[in-house]
Amino acid sequence: MRALLIVFLALAAVGAPPNLTARIEAALQRSKPLNSAFVGIEVVDLRTGKVVFQRNADHLFVPASNMKLFTTALALRRLGPNYHFQSAVAATQVPDALGRVDGDLVWIGSGDPTLSGRTYPYHNHSDELSLAPVGNLADQIVAAGVREVTGDIVGDDTRYPYDPHPAGWNIGDEQEGYGAPVSALIVNDNRFLVQVIPTEDGELAQVVSVGMPLGMVLDNRVRTVTDGPSEVHMERTSLGTVRLTGTLSRKIAGVTESLAVGDPAQSAAALLRDELIHRGVNVHGAAVARHRHPGDGLPPAISGPVVARRTSPPLSDILQVVDKVSQNLHAEILLREVGAVRQNRGTQEAGLLELTDMLREWGVSPDDFAFNDGSGLSRNALVTPRAIATLLSAMYQSDRHELWMGLLPIGGVDGTLDKRFNHHPEARRIQAKTGSMSHVRAMSGYAQAKDGTPLAFSILINNFGADTGLISRFLDETGLALLQ
Repeated sequence: MRALLIVFLALAAVGAPPNLTARIEAALQRSKPLNSAFVGIEVVDLRTGKVVFQRNADHLFVPASNMKLFTTALALRRLGPNYHFQSAVAATQVPDALGRVDGDLVWIGSGDPTLSGRTYPYHNHSDELSLAPVGNLADQIVAAGVREVTGDIVGDDTRYPYDPHPAGWNIGDEQEGYGAPVSALIVNDNRFLVQVIPTEDGELAQVVSVGMPLGMVLDNRVRTVTDGPSEVHMERTSLGTVRLTGTLSRKIAGVTESLAVGDPAQSAAALLRDELIHRGVNVHGAAVARHRHPGDGLPPAISGPVVARRTSPPLSDILQVVDKVSQNLHAEILLREVGAVRQNRGTQEAGLLELTDMLREWGVSPDDFAFNDGSGLSRNALVTPRAIATLLSAMYQSDRHELWMGLLPIGGVDGTLDKRFNHHPEARRIQAKTGSMSHVRAMSGYAQAKDGTPLAFSILINNFGADTGLISRFLDETGLALLQ
């Protein structure tokens, strides 16, 4: 009891309204799994800039996808909302009178992450895979008069040095769709889907792939069972095979997994080659990748006539997708693109230098963060709730306030918050970014109190061993407590 009184007095010292303090403390007391966890909270009154609640706010936490708040703020400030990615396909020479290109076609990746079935501007649950953008490039190539290519179809991702998996990512992440390899050439978020559907008892399950790279093979060993659990395991081997093992119950409709492609540039080139062949273009060569490795010089300039172009939607639309659905690959691309534009180096290191400069402008101490990726998938990333609250306050006061607020999920409405807060109608007054990985949960953003007071808040939870549902319930309760 004495310890609780000391905590209460410490919170009162930073100006916390007693009822707000009581509500948050009550939520903490109700969530017993937090007794052994590490919890950090900071709440700021945006009208006055005054901190109204703190708990371990100056301690470092793994932020998970709360890292994307920093990456999207950086891209918005350094590139601007109207920035567009510009991609091109170039030929080694102008097609001759018969439509023959004596040499290669080179698809030059720009970092454009929007070649998919996703709708822009953002629509909730709009992330289906599609080859329509690749088909559009093929249509342009044919319209430019290309009927034959004697060389290869080259996927060129040299805008960024090829470093597909940032340090700190778990090795298992590299196989999953959410951990797709980083590349300047991206189709369908560099992932594909594998669906496993039950058949008859004891028989092999049916397997269907969507967007799988050409040349990859499915090795299906999943058995259908009438009684027993569904335990399907998928592994992408180094030999270009997806091995599926386990059992699938007839009592369910099936399972779908999102898997990462191996080499995005080669995969994209293979898809374009296939689309050209379907349009009657005679391609003699193969689909190959062209990479620029760390330490290499600048990427080669475009040479030869351009036979197809693509302009991405504006950056403001892309940023909204990153924060609403927590898209890891797109966040990594944004970090590298800032480095490419601002420092002529498309590396995560160059992007992080720009991020450090931005935080210095806001007065954030270097002791308050240690970042090494753009998505938060790295377990080496660390940040304090205080630094996140400072970022939220700065962006709220910026001249792009409305655009910034529109990037974040709305409580109970869309993005990663669409099924949160138990459908509480007042949850719409919460706009926040979530974060989730093993033993980490986070939620940081804005809440409008009942009296109209705008609040910025950051809640980071590390090192819990309880049911994640209980931790999410605490986050929801605390978010709703800010609204009262």
